[in-house]
Amino acid sequence: MGHVTIASTGSNYAHNISSGVHSLVADEPPRLGGQDAGMAPFDLYLSALAACTAITLRMYAEKKGWELGQFHAELSSSRDEAGKLLVHRVLSATGALSGAQWERLLDVATRTPVTLVMREGAIITSEHRNLEG
Repeated sequence: MGHVTIASTGSNYAHNISSGVHSLVADEPPRLGGQDAGMAPFDLYLSALAACTAITLRMYAEKKGWELGQFHAELSSSRDEAGKLLVHRVLSATGALSGAQWERLLDVATRTPVTLVMREGAIITSEHRNLEG
């Protein structure tokens, strides 16, 4: 499904992340001791959900013959009183979509692959390997 590697840059909390030929930098903001050289981990988390939402809705609209036009999503996160993460998506598009079409797209958004994994959780394992050099 996916494979990424991450390596320190030698610059405080900044790390290079790569997947195949693609790369980006992750860091923390200055208020958390970083240098803001890239997105923070929770921003990357929201980015994964945003990307999956945008791509899935574009695929669905194309399949239905609906013109989305320019698609835009804004995601934000917060925590409730119990500490549970809350994520809110605001979706918009320049295409002339009806209320019924938007209702369907919002329904599809609840079932994108990344949405489902984030809702159900994942089994995360770790192991140790020595680095050479």
